[in-house]
Amino acid sequence: MSGLLIGLVAGVVCFWACTTLKAKLGYDDSLDVFGIHGVGGTVGAILTGVFAAEGLLGGNAGQIVNQLGAVAVTWIFAIVMTLIIAKVTDAVIGLRVSQEDEMAGLDLSQHGESGYNLEEAM
Repeated sequence: MSGLLIGLVAGVVCFWACTTLKAKLGYDDSLDVFGIHGVGGTVGAILTGVFAAEGLLGGNAGQIVNQLGAVAVTWIFAIVMTLIIAKVTDAVIGLRVSQEDEMAGLDLSQHGESGYNLEEAM
């Protein structure tokens, strides 16, 4: 039952992160990677410390501290590695396409194909 409860809570929080939080903060995450994996993983890790046999509900408040520490280390690692990867990528090939490619559409400019046929749509 604990797993179901963790999944339910994480699902609701992930939905909120992908809709409300993303709109409020205005970050670009078309695949909702942060809202699902970042937020959902954080919620799941913390709630594991609550429901684990030796967790908070089992009388071990220290497990929450352990889980929070693990979450902090994971976030720091993810942020640092993302920044390193972004800097290397920017130096090698750049992080953005040209304005012309963006205006033409990335399906066509980057993949050589159209995601839909305009002629059929009209």
